[in-house]
Amino acid sequence: MDVENLSKDLERVSTETMADIVELRLREFFKKKSFKPGDALPKEMELVAALGVSRNVVREALSRLRMLGMIETRKKRGMILARPDVLGTFERVLDPLIIDDHILQDLFELRLVLEMGLADLLFLRKTDKNIAELEKIALDETHDGEKRFRVKNEIAFHGKLYEITGNNTLKRFQVMLMPVFGYVTTLEKDKEYQTGKVNHLDLVNILKNGTKEDFKAGMYAHLKPHFDSLTKK
Repeated sequence: MDVENLSKDLERVSTETMADIVELRLREFFKKKSFKPGDALPKEMELVAALGVSRNVVREALSRLRMLGMIETRKKRGMILARPDVLGTFERVLDPLIIDDHILQDLFELRLVLEMGLADLLFLRKTDKNIAELEKIALDETHDGEKRFRVKNEIAFHGKLYEITGNNTLKRFQVMLMPVFGYVTTLEKDKEYQTGKVNHLDLVNILKNGTKEDFKAGMYAHLKPHFDSLTKK
C-alpha cells in the first residue's frame, strides 16, 4: 500500500506524554497569570483537579520544572515561582569528556564572537584599578621562543576582560567555555601557533588610550589567527 495515501487516512500518533502536556500547560498558565519570582503557586492537588489528570502526572511535570529551576518549595509557603538559573543546566553538561569535536568547534566560534563584542561594556565599566590589574597580567606573561599558544596566559587575560564587563552571566559563560581552551590546545599541538599582530599588552594600551572602535579592531587583529583557522561548514 502506498505510504503517502495511508498517511492521509491515518492520523499521526502524538509522541507527547501526559507529563509533556501538563508541563506545557503549566508554563502557559504561569505566563497567562503573569506570575513573578516569589509568587505562590496553586497546590499540587488543586492542579490535579483543575487539569483532570492523575497526581503522578502532575508530580512528574512539576519535577521537570524544578530541575529547570523554574519552581521551588518553601516551608510554610508551598510552591513558588523561582528565578531560574538559565545557565545551570548548561554548566552541568558542558564537560569536554562528553562533548564531541563538532560542539567544541561551535563553542570555540561562539567564544570568538563574544570577545569581539566586549568593547562596549569594557569602555562603559573600566576603571584605573582593573586596567592596572589587566596590565600586570599582560606584563607577567612569558613567551617562549616558538611563541606557542599558552592556555594559562589566555585564561588569565581574557578572563579578566570578562570580569571588567561587570556582567555576571558573561563571566559565568566564560568559565563554562574553558573546555574551548583545551580544544584549541589540542588543535595546535606540535605545530607553530601564529600570534595576532596585536598582543595582550597592545589591547591594554588601547583600553587606556583608545576608543571602542580601536579596541574592536585590535581584538580582531589579536584573534585573527583563530578566525583564519575556521573552516566552512
